[in-house]
Amino acid sequence: MALYHPDNALPTNGEIFVFGSNEAGIHSAGDALVAKQKYGARAGICGGYMTKGPNKHCYGIPTKDKALQTLPLDKIKQYVDEFKMAAIYNRTFTYFVPQVGCDSDDYQDWQIAPLFNGCGSNVILPEGWKPYIRSED
Repeated sequence: MALYHPDNALPTNGEIFVFGSNEAGIHSAGDALVAKQKYGARAGICGGYMTKGPNKHCYGIPTKDKALQTLPLDKIKQYVDEFKMAAIYNRTFTYFVPQVGCDSDDYQDWQIAPLFNGCGSNVILPEGWKPYIRSED
């Protein structure tokens, strides 16, 4: 069963912050900047698990290409699927997902949220996505 957090919230209990990134690994705006400043996002790394010491953990999901243009949904889905596999494999961690791909990108909640169906009980999703997530997740 999926867990939810208030929209526009940040992790408060040591969860891994999952953020929308770009394939260039430039973390200069939105949740990517927050990830860089607070959670250990590393310049030049576009996605996957990143860490910079104790309590600085994050996971990037690219939603933009190297030219900072929005990726097509099928490409974002590939990155989300990689994240879901990582979350399933690493169930000792809890992952905090904000509205990845919905802030400055061209997509709406109803387009991105369903990509996260089946992510597991160790992933906390934004409340705004609740209508688009299957109830068995």
